[in-house]
Amino acid sequence: MILIGVILLVIGFVTGIAILWTIGLILAVIGVVLWVLGAVGHAVGGRRHYW
Repeated sequence: MILIGVILLVIGFVTGIAILWTIGLILAVIGVVLWVLGAVGHAVGGRRHYW
């Protein structure tokens, strides 16, 4: 999810399409939050680790 968010951020920045920039930012932030929660040991979505 982080990788897709970063790709959308780059595409949105290069092409100037604001909606891609926004969606990429949201996906990247959600991915980082889930990654941090999984790394500290909290179960995310019924799983012990989030990949």
